[in-house]
Amino acid sequence: MTLSTIAVTGGNGKIGRAILGDLSDHGYETVNVSRGKRREDVSDAYVTTDLLDAGETYGALATADADAVVHMGTIPNPDGNPQYRTYESNTMSAMHVLEASEALGLESCCLASSINAMGAEHQQRPPQVEYLPVDEAHPRTPDDVYGVAKHAMEVTADGFGRRPDSDLTIATLRYPWVPNEEELVESFVEPDRSLEALADDPWSGRDVLFSYLHLDDAAVVARKAVEADYDGHESFWTVAADTTADAPTARLADECFPEAERRRDLEGHEALFDLSKAEALLDWRPERSWRDY
Repeated sequence: MTLSTIAVTGGNGKIGRAILGDLSDHGYETVNVSRGKRREDVSDAYVTTDLLDAGETYGALATADADAVVHMGTIPNPDGNPQYRTYESNTMSAMHVLEASEALGLESCCLASSINAMGAEHQQRPPQVEYLPVDEAHPRTPDDVYGVAKHAMEVTADGFGRRPDSDLTIATLRYPWVPNEEELVESFVEPDRSLEALADDPWSGRDVLFSYLHLDDAAVVARKAVEADYDGHESFWTVAADTTADAPTARLADECFPEAERRRDLEGHEALFDLSKAEALLDWRPERSWRDY
C-alpha cells in the first residue's frame, strides 16, 4: 500500500485537526473536506462539501485526489439536534464516503464510530455488559439514536467489506470521549476519582465503562487505520489502556459490573476493553494516560 494524500472529513473539529496534524507530521499531503468555512491552518488543501449529498461527497474526494480518507465529519452526540438529523448525519454521510471511496479506487477508508455502538452513555438503560474485558465480538444493544446510528454505520461498513470485487480496507474506530491535556487534568487529575467518590457521582464514567482516549492517541490510531492493509471491514476498540478511576480494575469490575463474566484476570488499572485486535491489525497501542499528569 502506497499512500500520499489523505483526506479528512470534519477536519475543522477538535479530533479532525489533531488527525490532520499527525498526518502532516508523518509526511502525508492532507485535504480537509468540511462544511462551511475553513477553521484550521494545518491541512495542505481545503474542500467545502455537504457530506449528506452523495454527488458532493464524490466530487470532493475526487477533487482531493486522495488515496485514503478518514471520516470524522458527523454530528458528535445526540444533543441539540432532532433524532433523525443525528441518525442521518452518522449513517448517510458514512454511506456516501464509502460509496465514493470504492468508486474512486481509494485504498482505505477509516470511519469514526463510538463506544455508544454497544449501548453506553446516551441510552435509557445501563450498558449491557455480558463479559469483561469487552472485545469487538461483544453484543451491540444500543437504544438511543446516536448509538443506533453508529451501529448502523458499522453494519453498512460490514456490507461494503464483504464485496468480493472491492480492494478497499475499511476500519471503524470506536472512540470514547477524547480529551486534550487540559481536559484530562480538569476531569480526572483534580477531582477525587476514588471508588467511594464515584459511587454517588452521576458523571462517574460507569456508563462508558470508565473509558477515555487522549487526543494525541486518537489521532495516531486514525493514521494507523488508513495505513493498515487487511481485507474488508474491521471494527476496533480505541480507548486508553487504563480506566478513569483510581481503584484497581478488578475491584471496579466487581463493584460496577458484578454480573459480567470474567474472561480473564483484570490487572492493575487496565481498561475494561480488550485492545489486542487494534494492536494486532493496526500496530497501535495507546501511549498516554491521565495518570501521567
